[in-house]
Amino acid sequence: MAGSTRVRTQSNPKWIRGVHGGKTIVDSRDVLFVWEIPYYPAWYFPLSDLAAELRPSGETDRSPSRGEATRFDLVLSDGEGGPDEIIPNAAWRHLDSPVAELRDLVRIEWDAVDAWFEEDEEVFVHPRSPEVRIDALSSSKHVRVFVDGDLVADSVRPTVLYEASLPPRFYLPQADVRMERLTRTESETACPYKGWAHYWNVNAGGAEHADLAWGYRTPLPESAPIAGLVCFYNEKVDIEVDGQMLERPKTKFS
Repeated sequence: MAGSTRVRTQSNPKWIRGVHGGKTIVDSRDVLFVWEIPYYPAWYFPLSDLAAELRPSGETDRSPSRGEATRFDLVLSDGEGGPDEIIPNAAWRHLDSPVAELRDLVRIEWDAVDAWFEEDEEVFVHPRSPEVRIDALSSSKHVRVFVDGDLVADSVRPTVLYEASLPPRFYLPQADVRMERLTRTESETACPYKGWAHYWNVNAGGAEHADLAWGYRTPLPESAPIAGLVCFYNEKVDIEVDGQMLERPKTKFS
């Protein structure tokens, strides 16, 4: 923790690389986790681990906790005398930050490179937090899901997913869900721990409830047990477990 600025930092023991155009432009074993927002950290790198030139873009940003950020273009040389590739506004530095450990580091925009790797495994969406653990556990709890009083799922074979500060999620086999009440939508979200989710509207109680259920057809390996299952927002439906109705949790999804 960095003083009164309320910026959390933590060393990251993992080898981190960023690849763009087939070339490694960030290669670091000395990465710092910085929690710019509460939900997950960003990676900050030593300048010596960046295989690209930083060219000031003329733009700045301001953070109340980290101080002013000077923005930079990333300039990539092909090494053969050809024209440079410029990735605009792709990096920034907090040169005079009240958080002293940030002053000599550089932060790279996630989408500025084609792929990020922890060790040799690709990471998607954003850096994974060292404080998040995924446990997807088979259970024989009796789970019933009600939407506006209508029973839409009834299962004694849920997979219960535990993920950091979120409430336990009950992933149910489609055979135990009234799939005729669900309509697939175009919505998709991505998670660095679970992968890419697709969504369903739920028709119940005489109304259509948008994107109330979701599933992962091909989740990332650590979440493989939830493949092909259906989950409903605890925050928005009524879930009964072993005869006891759960209280709806209060989260950012409420």
